[in-house]
Amino acid sequence: MCNKSFSQQSHLKKHQRIHSGERPFCCEVCNKSFIVKSDLKTHQRIHSGERPFYCDVCNKSFILKSHLKKHQRIHSGERPFICDVCNMSFISKSDLKKHMHIHTGERPFCCDKCNKSFSLRGTLKIHQRIHSGEKPFCCDVCKKSFSQQSHLKIHQRIHSGEKPFCCDVCKKSFNQQSHLKAHQHIHSGELPFCCDVCNKSFLLKSLLKTHERIHIDVCSKS
Repeated sequence: MCNKSFSQQSHLKKHQRIHSGERPFCCEVCNKSFIVKSDLKTHQRIHSGERPFYCDVCNKSFILKSHLKKHQRIHSGERPFICDVCNMSFISKSDLKKHMHIHTGERPFCCDKCNKSFSLRGTLKIHQRIHSGEKPFCCDVCKKSFSQQSHLKIHQRIHSGEKPFCCDVCKKSFNQQSHLKAHQHIHSGELPFCCDVCNKSFLLKSLLKTHERIHIDVCSKS
């Protein structure tokens, strides 16, 4: 079929299942099937919870040896996969591949509800929660739920009082980086949000939005 050659007949037999679609090794828990027995064995760890590969630095465990190897680069600082456009480096080949979408403009993951497309599958998944209303991340203090884990993390700072973002001019601290950035405009004098009708500029986007209602009201009255 494809003229690929193998040193062992057993390897050829496994390969031929790609063409035939044969998947003889079936998981007795979820009925998912696999071409080779080793893939089934690896899959079964999802159900058993077995994570036999341990990081000797932080003791985090993994289902696959390849996942451990990728994780260990966090500790070693090794980033062997380099973008040939901007020289940015990455821990894994998959991370580099995701990054390349920035340069190519490719957005292969499309929402089946509104046709909006995304460069990452994870970003599409987050977007789809707008349509489904799913909010899987719940605050264990007040039970408020969020569509993104990052939003939950920001919210939890209300309860903890944590304000990790500190102004280097006046030392005032904030629970969100965006709030710090807005605050820093006070020191710099920058007014980044400009009205496209009268060119008046504002410190905050919310202030611009309030201002724009003046023009809307004038238009509606006329």
